[in-house]
Amino acid sequence: MPDLCISVGHFYSNGAYGRNWGVRMVTACTADPETGEDLIVFKGVAGSARRHNGSITTIEFVRWVKYEVSLKENDWVRIGPPAADDPELVST
Repeated sequence: MPDLCISVGHFYSNGAYGRNWGVRMVTACTADPETGEDLIVFKGVAGSARRHNGSITTIEFVRWVKYEVSLKENDWVRIGPPAADDPELVST
């Protein structure tokens, strides 16, 4: 899991490939009124998450997210260095 600070208004990807890939924008951080559990409210903006809005626990979001992304022209690009546990890292 990357060392990541979840921020409202930022975009995050699950880093999956093909049909499972998705990008979500965090719209709020709140608490469930019944349980008091921390929630992340999101808007799906690309891939499998597109047009899906909802909320999940912060723990579930942290399990889903791989890295923060930003839209550059027509491409979603990773922000910051890859996580140490990223399978795309290649040691030489």
